[in-house]
Amino acid sequence: MYKINKVQKQSERIETIGRVISSLIYIILIPIIVFNFTLIIKSFINPEKTPDFFGFKSFVIVSGSMEPTILKGDAILVREVPEEDIKINDIISFVQDGTNVTHRIIAVTEEDGVKKYTTKGDNNNAEDREKITYEQIEGKYQFKINQFGIVVNLIKSKFTLILLILIIILMYTHNRRSEQKREIRKQKKENYEKTDRLQ
Repeated sequence: MYKINKVQKQSERIETIGRVISSLIYIILIPIIVFNFTLIIKSFINPEKTPDFFGFKSFVIVSGSMEPTILKGDAILVREVPEEDIKINDIISFVQDGTNVTHRIIAVTEEDGVKKYTTKGDNNNAEDREKITYEQIEGKYQFKINQFGIVVNLIKSKFTLILLILIIILMYTHNRRSEQKREIRKQKKENYEKTDRLQ
């Protein structure tokens, strides 16, 4: 009887650990799925605009033009802000010739009543060829995650979304089956103890 109880306790401990691990995985995966799904839906609705998540956009740096402030391979987060919150020395992400660029504002001028921003990469010798307008700005730099670009690209891919959804479904199915097995074992144990008492 002692061995049976010992095995049961070990089994319950393993099941408890499994439930904790499953909960942690759900906590990690579900926000990623929501984030990914939101970006994909927004990109379908407005393909001309970089999709945001509550006003925040993520980009992966692919050149060394902002070194040493921001390195190639870093992931950055920018936030959409009003025009009056953009000033000289701010780092911004903007669209130029169909490409997303992240550089620093070095001058602000006004031409025909329209503000124009002169930008330059910290690691570049010359300023950018063209001035930009507020409409081209994707957002103001908030922070970076060093060398996290590959992970961000993976998180934002459609393949990752499908894979994570499949993982969630498989985990849920496995947990349900485990729960059913626990209920069956519990019922058998109760029946065994009931029969044992009657004898």
